[in-house]
Amino acid sequence: MNDHSAHLNRRLDRRVPLGCTAAIQLPHGERIPAQCLELSVSGMTLHAAYVPGRGEVLEVAVAPPEGAVDRPPLVAKLEVKRCNALGGGLYEIGGAIVRIVN
Repeated sequence: MNDHSAHLNRRLDRRVPLGCTAAIQLPHGERIPAQCLELSVSGMTLHAAYVPGRGEVLEVAVAPPEGAVDRPPLVAKLEVKRCNALGGGLYEIGGAIVRIVN
């Protein structure tokens, strides 16, 4: 599959806008607060004050939406595909979910 067809296949996944709080857990123990803007079966988009490298794998915990059934956060390994500056020290991070941890 070439890059173009992979891009088209990603767009077939239904994206759910969330706006949920999230956290990026770095390997050395630091937790970076984040906001999960949207989630799909194969990926997610975050806003955070962190600049990951392309291909870096992050552990991300996403809290359930406000008012939802009391559930533990979704914890996933996310492979970074893009990172764009938003201004004000925030970055938009888009990635592919490579594994659900819980």
